Amino acid sequence: MKTFYFAKRKLHVVPAATILVALAVSTSISAQTITTFDAPGAGTGFRQGTYALCINPSGTIIGFVRGANEVRHGFIRSQDGSFTIFDAPGAGTAAGQGTRAYSINPSGTITGFFSDSVNTAHGYVRSSQGVITVFDAPGAGTGLGQGTFPLNSPQLINPNGAITGYYVDSAFVRHGFLRDTNGAITTFDAPGAGTGVNQGTQSFAISPGGDITGFYFDGTNAVHGFLRDKGSITTFDLPGGGTGSFQGTYGGGFAPNGNILGVLIDAANVNHGFLLDKDGAVTMFDAPDAGTGLNQDTLPWGINTNGAITGWYVDAANVNHGFVRDQQGAIVEFDVPGAGTGPGQGPNVYSIAPNGAVTGFYLDANNAVHGFVREAAGQ
Repeated sequence: MKTFYFAKRKLHVVPAATILVALAVSTSISAQTITTFDAPGAGTGFRQGTYALCINPSGTIIGFVRGANEVRHGFIRSQDGSFTIFDAPGAGTAAGQGTRAYSINPSGTITGFFSDSVNTAHGYVRSSQGVITVFDAPGAGTGLGQGTFPLNSPQLINPNGAITGYYVDSAFVRHGFLRDTNGAITTFDAPGAGTGVNQGTQSFAISPGGDITGFYFDGTNAVHGFLRDKGSITTFDLPGGGTGSFQGTYGGGFAPNGNILGVLIDAANVNHGFLLDKDGAVTMFDAPDAGTGLNQDTLPWGINTNGAITGWYVDAANVNHGFVRDQQGAIVEFDVPGAGTGPGQGPNVYSIAPNGAVTGFYLDANNAVHGFVREAAGQ
């Protein structure tokens, strides 16, 4: 196992006093401008609507629409507010099927997956000219719930067009993959990854240089982070991570200096944000108003080229709220106009552009879903 990260010293947490200073700062949100939107064809029923998931440097937002018939379609929202709706070739047209877009790079290339008519997943890449190429990882299963998943991350595709994700084989085990800029696909497993149903390796983010981070489920369903650097894989566990099912360390993204962003789930099933540097220093952070109960607290999801982080937190009443953490550790909390205030409602914030604009979606009081963009201060 490669020791590219953490070779000089063991993992250790930044002193608590440093963390508390960062957590105590909650900046006024009076300067923000939030625009909400619904893509054409968005349904208005339970969990139907517009799922905005990634924003690139030009302000283009992508995601998918869940219609009244429960079929998904990819969308592109240009900076002027106009929409392009698209479907990958071979996408199914029945409930639960269709096309999902998750990540867009600076040149406008998009990746995600679609479910076909038998509910098998296939990856795709859509060029800025609208040409869609479908791909499947070697070894991907062809049954219900199997296949190739570039899924649920704003960092699935890097500026060069390399893509990461995971695939599910015929035994429902997960494995990581890298699709290079020429379309060649390499598959891999983190050391220690389990081989049972829903266990294995899940890639989550790729850096401009081609490093990959993510997490794996071991044979007991505990979770551990990993870094894949030039084919060599280092695994890591942060202090304070739980060891029960679905507890532990989730590698979730790259800062511009190579630090790893992610989520730690402790033994009480509370979520915490973290940054892990190459020497093994760990900075933990929580939004000031985050709850401390089961499945509550802080869920960072996106990080930009300046090191600013966005995501959402769950409060003590199980309501979601957005946050932005700047490079110095100051945290701004925000809510979206029209967001519901019941359990599970409110904004889910996924991606942050270099200028600080963030995007995501929110659930309203009826649990319908709407997209939003929060412009950076001064925009």
